Amino acid sequence: MAVGSGKAIDADGHIRDTEALIRPYLEAPYDKRPRLAMGGSSDGYDNTMGMTLGTRVVDVQVWLDALDQANLEQAVLYPTGSLGSGWLREADFAVARCRAYNEFLSEAYMKVSPRFRGVALLAPQDPVEAAKELRRCVVDLGMVGGTLPEGPYLYGERKYDPIYEEAQRLDVPIAIHGSGRIHGMIEEYMFDDFIQVHSIGHAFTQMKQFVSIVFEGVPARFPDLRVAFLEAGCGWAVYMLDRMDERYHMRAHEEAALLTKSPSEYVADGNIFISLEADERLLPETMRLLGDDIFVYASDFPHWDAAFPGNIQHLLARTDLTEEQRRKITRDNAVSLYRLS
Repeated sequence: MAVGSGKAIDADGHIRDTEALIRPYLEAPYDKRPRLAMGGSSDGYDNTMGMTLGTRVVDVQVWLDALDQANLEQAVLYPTGSLGSGWLREADFAVARCRAYNEFLSEAYMKVSPRFRGVALLAPQDPVEAAKELRRCVVDLGMVGGTLPEGPYLYGERKYDPIYEEAQRLDVPIAIHGSGRIHGMIEEYMFDDFIQVHSIGHAFTQMKQFVSIVFEGVPARFPDLRVAFLEAGCGWAVYMLDRMDERYHMRAHEEAALLTKSPSEYVADGNIFISLEADERLLPETMRLLGDDIFVYASDFPHWDAAFPGNIQHLLARTDLTEEQRRKITRDNAVSLYRLS
């Protein structure tokens, strides 16, 4: 689908990918498993407030209606339940589970309407197979990127290089997407209420991976690779870059030797993208400091905390942003991130 209408583009929407919907796409023998366990909701928190928050039943028609309601040209789609696949312990099952999700996404959404663009779910448990799956999804299914889910991993480690090599070769981005929980950290056992957990979940996950990816030299080793950090807002980036730049100048010669310039300078190259929240008070200043070309709008529909379509309406009405800035964050930057054409 050619991108030419001038309407906004959702750089991070979600589908409802339940076990029942994914199971028909699972290859044997995994399709006979009694449950397709995920890590995302195993803590028991009721994020829906008694099923009152979010759009609970979602199919392709619900999504098409949502696009029309918000006057969006298209949406780039990510998982919901399958975001927990990073916590699966069996690598072969994780690979099969991700492949099944990708088939479902292609069949249920991408083949129904060209307004839906898919991002392949990749299994970090087996980076070599993940790279193969990324190529299959891009070349055969027409997907526009890959995503690495939350899990007990640091994505700057060299073992993930096959994924980055393939993404750079294919000219597609790799997105880092958390689930809003804090699994794998000591804090998992310290907070009693979801309001506290979710306040730090996305942000801590993104900052952890941002530090790992940059200081381990992923942007230096793969200078043409695009990486996106999604669903934590963007205000954290300036704070974190200030801390990282200071330590770079003191310690990089021994502990980040692959870097030839500061973390902020790598961000200035324009290959690191960050999604924003529509009501972030520091958005104009963040854009002043880091530039206008790396921030993208994300609806987060149909999740419980998605203020949609109010978020896109609020963003387009903000008077502290220029018309050019509003156009970039609601359209042009998503085109650049995903190479939409």
